[in-house]
Amino acid sequence: MRIRVVLDALAVLVLTLGAGGNLAAGAWSLPPWLPGWLGWAILLTSVTPIVLRRWWPRPAYVLSLVLTAAAIPIGGPVLAVAVVSAGCALYSFVVRRGSRASRAGFVAGLLGVGLLGIAVPNPSTATTVNIGTSALTVGFALGIAVHGRREHAAIERETHAQQAVSAERLRIAREMHDVVAHSMSLIAVKAAVGNHVALDQPDQAREALRVIEDTSRETLAELRRMLGVLRDGTGVPALAPAPSLDDLRTLAERAQQAGPAVDLVVDGLTELPSGVGQSVYRIVQEALTNVVKHADAATCRVHVTGGDGEVTIEVRDDGRGGEAVPGHGLIGMRERVAVYAGEFSAAPTGTGFRVFARLPYAETVVAR
Repeated sequence: MRIRVVLDALAVLVLTLGAGGNLAAGAWSLPPWLPGWLGWAILLTSVTPIVLRRWWPRPAYVLSLVLTAAAIPIGGPVLAVAVVSAGCALYSFVVRRGSRASRAGFVAGLLGVGLLGIAVPNPSTATTVNIGTSALTVGFALGIAVHGRREHAAIERETHAQQAVSAERLRIAREMHDVVAHSMSLIAVKAAVGNHVALDQPDQAREALRVIEDTSRETLAELRRMLGVLRDGTGVPALAPAPSLDDLRTLAERAQQAGPAVDLVVDGLTELPSGVGQSVYRIVQEALTNVVKHADAATCRVHVTGGDGEVTIEVRDDGRGGEAVPGHGLIGMRERVAVYAGEFSAAPTGTGFRVFARLPYAETVVAR
């Protein structure tokens, strides 16, 4: 804003010195019928709308039209300064308002300059009309262009903000599903086991209750972290790191407590970028959740392999197989793989079910 005010001041200075210099040097003189002081007053006042247009665009434009009307009988540099000032004021009026009022003001200015230029005696009717209408047309056209560009930019900003909100909601929904679905599956399985053996095998029942208790506590902690993110609006959990490769062993052990023997193998990896590591963890978590809930498997093998700039995940079980039923879990896994433009498949193998994912990424995997 300060730079624009300085530019306005420079424009006022140039116009005043240019027109005033012509008058002072005698290159052009005021009409004989006009008192000299009045001519100079109109000239100096004509630049006022350029200064005022940033704060009061409509009054500045109205004032510029009044001063243009007063300058038409005088002509010469006085008229030139007045119409340039009117064009600048109209530009600011259109940019600020961009409404029917600014269009009406433009038409009123054209009619006023045209009619006065023809009806009021002046040094050159054609010059007066041409200069006046040209200055107003240029100011209006530039104002419309800038106003449209600003409106478009505002719409784009709003669109980007809505997209960011939608993406964040999707991310949180995916995280909530991964955490809750996996934990509740373990709790449901263990609760069923505990209920079945409660009378005949109390030791196994107590073990099932212990698993339920531990899983419930961990799930509540995860939910608190996610709710904390929603409350403070930062989008980043500050209380604990995101799950990664280091947590896969714990994840496999927890799934094994619900029934199937889980064999976890990690080859060629010691670390991954945090986003990739979290995606790997969540994909394995969802695949194991499906094994626990649907496969009725005795064994499950999880193989995570690192290559040159990519990581592959294979989760294979010996359960009853069958076609995968589309749900939030499969959708979530596909979305995580799609973020890295990777490859994903989930299908029966004849002797169970297989989930495969490949996630390419920019950084190089550190080999063992």
